Amino acid sequence: MRALNLKLIRNLWKLRGQVLAIAVVIASGVAVLVMSLSALQALQDTAAAYYERQRFADIFTNVKRAPRRLVERITAIPGVRSVDVRIKQVATLSIEDFEEPVIGQLVSIPEQGEPHLNRLVLRSGRLVALGHPDEVVLSEPFAEAHGLQPGDQLKALMNGNQRTLTVVGIALSPEFIYAIGPGALIPDDMRFGVMWMGDEALAAAYDLDGAFNDLSLGLLHGTNPKLVIEHVDRLLERYGSSGAIARKDQISNWFLMNEIEQLKTMSTILPTIFLAVAAFLSNMVLSRLIATDRSEIGLMKAFGYSNWQVGWHYTKLVMAMTSVGILLGWLLGAWLGRVNTEIYADLFRFPLLIFRPDAGVFALGAIVSLIAALAGSLGSVRRAAALPPAEAMLPPAPPMFRKTGLSRSRVAHWLDQPTRIILRQIFRSPIRALLTSFGIALSVAVMVMALQWIDSIEKIVQVYFHDAQRQNMMVGLVETQSDTTLEAFRRMPGVLAVEPMRFVSADLSAGNRSHRGSIEGISSTPELQRVYDASGAVLEVPPDGLILSTKLADKLRVGVGESVWIEVLEDQRPVRKLPVVALFETYMGMPAYMNIDAFNRMMGQRASLEAVNLLVDKSQLSRLYQRLKSIPKVSSVVLKDAAVQEFNDTMGETLMIYISFFAAFAGALGFGVVYNSTRIALSERGRELATLRVLGFHRGEISYILLGEAALLILVGLPLGCFVGHGLGWLMTSAMDSELYRIPLVIKAATDATAVLVTLGATAFSAAVVRRRLDNLDLIAVLKTRE
Repeated sequence: MRALNLKLIRNLWKLRGQVLAIAVVIASGVAVLVMSLSALQALQDTAAAYYERQRFADIFTNVKRAPRRLVERITAIPGVRSVDVRIKQVATLSIEDFEEPVIGQLVSIPEQGEPHLNRLVLRSGRLVALGHPDEVVLSEPFAEAHGLQPGDQLKALMNGNQRTLTVVGIALSPEFIYAIGPGALIPDDMRFGVMWMGDEALAAAYDLDGAFNDLSLGLLHGTNPKLVIEHVDRLLERYGSSGAIARKDQISNWFLMNEIEQLKTMSTILPTIFLAVAAFLSNMVLSRLIATDRSEIGLMKAFGYSNWQVGWHYTKLVMAMTSVGILLGWLLGAWLGRVNTEIYADLFRFPLLIFRPDAGVFALGAIVSLIAALAGSLGSVRRAAALPPAEAMLPPAPPMFRKTGLSRSRVAHWLDQPTRIILRQIFRSPIRALLTSFGIALSVAVMVMALQWIDSIEKIVQVYFHDAQRQNMMVGLVETQSDTTLEAFRRMPGVLAVEPMRFVSADLSAGNRSHRGSIEGISSTPELQRVYDASGAVLEVPPDGLILSTKLADKLRVGVGESVWIEVLEDQRPVRKLPVVALFETYMGMPAYMNIDAFNRMMGQRASLEAVNLLVDKSQLSRLYQRLKSIPKVSSVVLKDAAVQEFNDTMGETLMIYISFFAAFAGALGFGVVYNSTRIALSERGRELATLRVLGFHRGEISYILLGEAALLILVGLPLGCFVGHGLGWLMTSAMDSELYRIPLVIKAATDATAVLVTLGATAFSAAVVRRRLDNLDLIAVLKTRE
């Protein structure tokens, strides 16, 4: 076997270009697998360590006002390990050189010692001190957005009183990894920030001495949160509780876990695509490589090597090529995994980063790659081992010649000789040509799959922010107000139109299926916040009944005409059975709408509202901002233009990195397919091409014959790749469907064109490499034969 091992090494060196091209494709699959799984593991480990170190609570709830003496009764609930009662309120902030209203989420912390749960990670400065009621600690993202440091001051409208607060520290909290303001979709650190203030100072500012309005619980290991939640809800129902939630439903954690689930989905689908392509390419290359090694196989068998030894020799060749790709994939995947994890860590502001890729991840990448490559080349290896010596040592039988319809057509008379040679070669080996085109198609498809995300995000923005929302801003109120508040907003500077909205937390159930969410009450014919179906239809809100998003209806398994039980979690907590009167498709969340008049009747209240949508004259925005800053009852101000900008910035930051990864991978795939197919074609047809040179064909014509065939196959593969790319896009968007958002399948013509151009660039580079080798063809060496 020593002689075969030496031959293996010589073959690998001789085929180093092709080996590298195959290795790059395999490395792409391994790198995506290692990157995805290592980043997924790192995010899970980092989040778990962060939660544990800072004692992130297991159960959360809020009330209107409850006495602190309840702490003893709550602590006595079986399974409760620790209890932390707090005060949470909102304040309107005025920050120098920023004219828009800023909402501050005030959270109380002890003036002495640390809270039992949801502990802060102090990044700079110190915590608040006893006897200093105007000291605050700011969340780091908010402080950085406004350039605030310990020692700076800001003005806050708290419970109708204007106060000047002094920043004494900058901190992070596991409770606000994803800090979303009321009514907002994504974090906006310029317009919403979390501030921690002394417990006594906050209680005095909001008349909550001896009381609390927010509760966090830590549970003993193994305790069922659902049982504790039932105890807590019964205990706090009389104090205006909106219903306790487990950690999995806490808004920040819910968003974080959704991101991790999406990453988990990608780590399953994307590596599978690349490794399947690697298996296909290995089969295509090895089958043609073995065909060019016929005489050597015959000599090996003539010298006594068995079928098993010959088969094992070519199996080792596949394993060697795959091993190069695995090693490259390990290195690239580990680096990309680290980069990807750091991007997510920066996005979520983790104060620590645990990146310790498990050896099992690398082993999995190696095993899957080897299996894929060997599975793809198994048939070729079997054919090599089964080839009889006498047959193998003979040159391949020339293909049977027969005139085709093309050769008899008028078209053939219009074509020059090199072009007819190209077409004849393709028609002689249609399966081989089809496989080469399909390899190119896969390169285009991967690029289309990556780029379609840009089109999909643009569609989401258009439907959710522009088609459905016609307002400039939404203003939330601290408490439910009568509809006379609308008149006050109409008289504000620059306000052109006003529409009321109501929100209430509720449990929706049908049979044994349930969902905890909210119901929104809107006008029967809203103009500013429309019930807009993604298909383009605008729905009117009927006098009674519910309008559900299709995602929510699917979760509850209900349709139009069926009924849903509504259990409101606020105020008098009414329970109603309401019919589903319409469904609509939306890409964000799982909303449920009803007529605001029916909403008020359900709540047993007169005409009321919790928020208003405003259409504003933009030239009057500065005056309106100043007016809103002076209103104590304002709890949130969501600007549509700012929300769109934040959405695009947040998505763009991660999306462009994702697209860059896959543009490089798609380019590597296109290069690998074209280089290997043309390089093997040169090996197979070297004698033929050299003969043509001797007969008088010049270099350009010879290059045209070889590379023209590749170009024709590429042209066939490009539209096929666009078609396959649409299928892969559908697969990815279907897999990314979640309660948080749905990704529509939208692929513009420009996306297909970009994918085609990127692939053409990669294939042109590989063709240039082969052309250089073709120009240096040694005619004498090639024309030698053992016949």
